[in-house]
Amino acid sequence: MSWGTELWDQFDNLEKHTQWGIEVLEKYIKFVKERTEIEINYAKQLRNLSKKYQTKKNSKEEEESKYTSCKAFQATLNEMNDYAGQHEVISENMASQITAELTRFVQEVKQERKQHFHEGRKAQQHIETCWKQLEASKRRFERDCKEAERAQQYFEKMDADINVTKADVEKARQQAQIRHQMADDSKGDYSSVLQKFNREQHEHYFTHIPGIFQKLQDMEEKKIGRMGESLKTYADIDRQVVPIIGKCLDGITKSAESISEKQDSQMVIESFKSGFEPPGDIDFEDFTQSMKRTVSDTSLTKADCKSDPKVPSKSRNKLWPFIKKNKPPPPPPASSSPSAVPNGPHSPKQQKEPLSHRFNDFMTSKPKMHCFRSLKRGLSLKLGSTPEDFSNLPPEQRRKKLQQKVDELNKDIQKEIDQRDALTKMRDVYMKNPQMGDPASVGQKLVEIGNNIEKLRVEVHKFEGWLAEVEGRLPARNDSSRRQSGLYDTQNTQTVNNCAQDRESPDGSYTEDNSQEPEVKVTPTEFDDDFDDEEPLPTIGTCKAIYPFDGENEGTISVTEGEILSVIEEDKGDGWTRIRRKEEEEGYVPTSYIEVYLDRNTKGAMTYI
Repeated sequence: MSWGTELWDQFDNLEKHTQWGIEVLEKYIKFVKERTEIEINYAKQLRNLSKKYQTKKNSKEEEESKYTSCKAFQATLNEMNDYAGQHEVISENMASQITAELTRFVQEVKQERKQHFHEGRKAQQHIETCWKQLEASKRRFERDCKEAERAQQYFEKMDADINVTKADVEKARQQAQIRHQMADDSKGDYSSVLQKFNREQHEHYFTHIPGIFQKLQDMEEKKIGRMGESLKTYADIDRQVVPIIGKCLDGITKSAESISEKQDSQMVIESFKSGFEPPGDIDFEDFTQSMKRTVSDTSLTKADCKSDPKVPSKSRNKLWPFIKKNKPPPPPPASSSPSAVPNGPHSPKQQKEPLSHRFNDFMTSKPKMHCFRSLKRGLSLKLGSTPEDFSNLPPEQRRKKLQQKVDELNKDIQKEIDQRDALTKMRDVYMKNPQMGDPASVGQKLVEIGNNIEKLRVEVHKFEGWLAEVEGRLPARNDSSRRQSGLYDTQNTQTVNNCAQDRESPDGSYTEDNSQEPEVKVTPTEFDDDFDDEEPLPTIGTCKAIYPFDGENEGTISVTEGEILSVIEEDKGDGWTRIRRKEEEEGYVPTSYIEVYLDRNTKGAMTYI
């Protein structure tokens, strides 16, 4: 079955059909293009969604991500990121294997179709030209025959007329012979043109046109087959990513199965355990003591009234859980009246201060700071920063933070040591083989690394001292990994004497233990050393708020649109910039909310831990 034999007379219809086939293929290409755009946009939206809910670095969410449920959610976000990547793969493969290939193929088909139909039109023009020649030859032969017939009739008429001269008759005879000769010549010419046309027509309809139509048929079949292959490729591209998408979904299922309720509950205990002991029972307040002393005013009572009013009350030894931060209760007032003596003979059970007295003292007392570290902590909190020794945290949480800091410093020391060892080996190689490098070029780097290691070790000793101090205050622990620093052992006595009088309350403050009232004397040198660590960061530029921001989270600061503030720390890549307002209020704001103008002559602000 061939187009050339079956559709020899359907040149125009074949032209329309092949054009329609190309348009169908182009429509399919357009469909695949739109599918690739949908896939890439879907992948982009999935990635943005995953990024939106990812835990931000150096934020409160990062601390909360330690729970198994949060880890499972983060794992789900990571799997969704990989899931989005597979849709990007679909888009890329469809664009390269279908869209690009079919676009080139369509251009080739168009060019081939154009060539075939050009040949067909040329063949049609040739047969039409032959037909016109045949018609012209036929009309000329017909005209000559008619003229020869008229000339013959005229000759016969002249020959029959007796009045016509013989010369006129001869002339008419010659004219008739000429016309007959012309008719014979036209007949021969017409016969040859007709034979030629028949040959050309036969070749046209049995050779040229069938060949052209066969090429068009092959082109169309090739186009249809190529479209079928593209549809198969379309399905295979989707099928190739199904196993990987299945692995992503399996990863989400696995992360969901890894959630442990008991483990999260234990982490809550570890995160918020303060290390304080629960408060003891409150003793009964006997308000009849004053009545008894009034009725039985004996010499014994008067003798006891001379008791030393400076005997301290033991009620201060128990922790009072409702005292505000930095609000220690004042010592009991000295009085010579019998009612002021807590342990007089008429009140043998009055060992604790009455609850009403505690409340009055709490409402009227002023904060005392018996340790310069407490003063330093208060100033740090006022500036919106975290104390270096984490003294604003409860004992247990402070111990965990200090231990974490010590571990981080030890890791940094190990990295520096490894780098130093590697440079030492490199220097030895350079010394043995001078052509490989100059040993002196490594010496300066080794000196810098040595200085860094020494600084880190000093920091480790400092934090280990604070850690040992906190562990000394906490109750006895079965943890065999308690750290005891040699540096702290040499300085433990002075540190404990300076700050042991302050007891920590559940909210992170210190309450005064009045059973040990001696005033602590601190030299100006110690005072200066404590405050040197909290020196404010230098200003490295200015910024202008282009959007308002409500700093509701811890460590952030609120700004209004158009406000000018000072920059003290650049964006470290996490999207947050640290700023200061009027030298007293600091915090972080999103970098995209401000326009930063850095002073290039200023060295960057130091990272604040």
